Amino acid sequence: MSLQKGFMPKLIIDNIAVEVAEGVTVLEAAQSVGIHIPHFCWHPALGKAGACRVCAVKMVDGPVKGIQMSCMLPAQDGMVVSTTDQEAMAMRRQVIEWLMINHPHDCPVCDEGGECQLQDYTIAGGHGLRSYTGKKRTHINQYLGPHIEHEMNRCIQCYRCVRFYQEFAGGTDFGVMGSAGRIYYGRVEGGQLESPFSGNLVDICPTGVFTDKTARFRARYWDYDMAPSVCPHCSLGCNTVPAARYRELLKIVARRNDAVNGWFICDKGRFTNSVVNDPARPRYPLVDGRKVGWDEALDNLLLRIREFGAVHGPESLAIVGSSRLAMEAATLLYRLFAGIAAGSLCYFTLEEEADQARAAITHLNDATSASMGDVQEADLIALVDCDLLQDGPMMALAVRQAWRKGAKIFLVENDVAPEAQKGLPFEWQSVSLLSDIPIREARKPVIICGRGKGMQDVAPALTSGVKLAYLLGGPNAFGAALLSAGHGATTLAQAVASGKVKGILAVEVDIPPELLQGISFIAALDWRATAIVKAAHIVLPTTAWVEMDGTYINNEGRAQRFKKVMHPGLPIMGLDPAGHPPRRHETAPPGGEPRPAWQVVADIIERTGTERDVQPLSGQWQWLRHLDAESPGQRIWQNMKQVK
Repeated sequence: MSLQKGFMPKLIIDNIAVEVAEGVTVLEAAQSVGIHIPHFCWHPALGKAGACRVCAVKMVDGPVKGIQMSCMLPAQDGMVVSTTDQEAMAMRRQVIEWLMINHPHDCPVCDEGGECQLQDYTIAGGHGLRSYTGKKRTHINQYLGPHIEHEMNRCIQCYRCVRFYQEFAGGTDFGVMGSAGRIYYGRVEGGQLESPFSGNLVDICPTGVFTDKTARFRARYWDYDMAPSVCPHCSLGCNTVPAARYRELLKIVARRNDAVNGWFICDKGRFTNSVVNDPARPRYPLVDGRKVGWDEALDNLLLRIREFGAVHGPESLAIVGSSRLAMEAATLLYRLFAGIAAGSLCYFTLEEEADQARAAITHLNDATSASMGDVQEADLIALVDCDLLQDGPMMALAVRQAWRKGAKIFLVENDVAPEAQKGLPFEWQSVSLLSDIPIREARKPVIICGRGKGMQDVAPALTSGVKLAYLLGGPNAFGAALLSAGHGATTLAQAVASGKVKGILAVEVDIPPELLQGISFIAALDWRATAIVKAAHIVLPTTAWVEMDGTYINNEGRAQRFKKVMHPGLPIMGLDPAGHPPRRHETAPPGGEPRPAWQVVADIIERTGTERDVQPLSGQWQWLRHLDAESPGQRIWQNMKQVK
């Protein structure tokens, strides 16, 4: 039967009428009305494979009849489907039983226990007694690097891992070997996986073949403290779910957001946990290296600022923030600047990062800003001064999906370092100038601009229909640029070059040593043990992003909320099991003094006497308070007309 364009097949699944788009499978149609069909090999990002045979349903009536695999069968008009038919359920039970023939009964020691699809389906299908009496097939596991544990005996041959690694992510050092019952997923030789997206094997495996080695044997799924969060390690704003226990960040998994990161995250965002658990983190207020209480530290700070102003003049003090500072604190910096009558307000340290962020807020709007979802649908992509795998690995993965669909990729080689081209998971054509690319011939062109000088060539290329993506310097660089422009701020490099700056109040910022020469007073608010924290006269510890609620605005202008996952404090286990915190009866955990940066800034403002009851995200930024952390986020242009 020929189908006219826009035809919507209508079918019945378990007595529920369903209407879906053409090409949607029966499994997806069932999911759209809340009917869950067991599956292993099918994944929304990878599509169908028909390898596991556990999604069997009974086609009762219509163009197809009998037992069918629902992940492979496109929905057709007139189909009548039963997921509860006894014959279909018996088929699924038999599939589970033969998958369990060689599977080890090691749930008590498997890190996947509690979040294992095979475990769930085995129990749900009623399989509890083993009738197979033969010897189980066994494999030798491989070393796959410091992050991923390999247990090949748990494999059920669903092919998800190799389909993701090779097809979706473009990796070449991992694959499938053998045949029939001798299938083996791994490397030709043991060694660290080369793909910067290899950690997604942990999430995508439906059993325990690949587990997070960094959290091995630490907790079960039900032990974790979890909340929706946003990755802080670049400007793309990938959605994550951090998992913590006993004040220790154990692991991070991907959270789906189709407009941003889809289903996956990069290894940088997944495995960079040590800085949160670092025993050397600032955990107590310090005055000249001496532990003090918060009141004493804040009183000392205001006293030092007044004394500094009396000697050098208040204009000699610079208030410095950064692109890693959440909007809650960033929006308070101007009020702090006014409250203590400082001379310089800086949201960026170096001119290069500031220029890139200024270009982004100048050129981007709701029509021109390209999300990673837009990049995946592009038919032409131009890369200008990009080091994708360094500055935004997930953007490289988005470009690969467009390339797989037939998009043409052009790389402008002007000022692009050769090492920035290594390992890119797609093919490209090199050009000398952006003007050499046939952008006007494309239907959905996207220009991706890195942090080099080539961004100056982008503006002339912007024509109707062209979308633009910038790779910025930090998770809130876009928000910092908006605030910097609205308040007429400068960069720290410019302020220091003027010769006026003699003191710095640094709020979660990394400052190069050359900019600290001649600085006589430093106060630092931070949760990282940075060089400026070590050099500071007064240190006020702040919470990491997983220890507070907050908001970032990513590179495309999308505001996203993240929620508190755990309380600050020394981990019970820590990085050294022998280093257990002191066992004392206290109202707060050891090392639990850090406060959110916005709260510390608000306390300082209130102590100046210029404001009372200071709250973050007020005025034009108040709409950010109402963002749902589990939503895809909102672009700023939908909520505000002008930033002042």
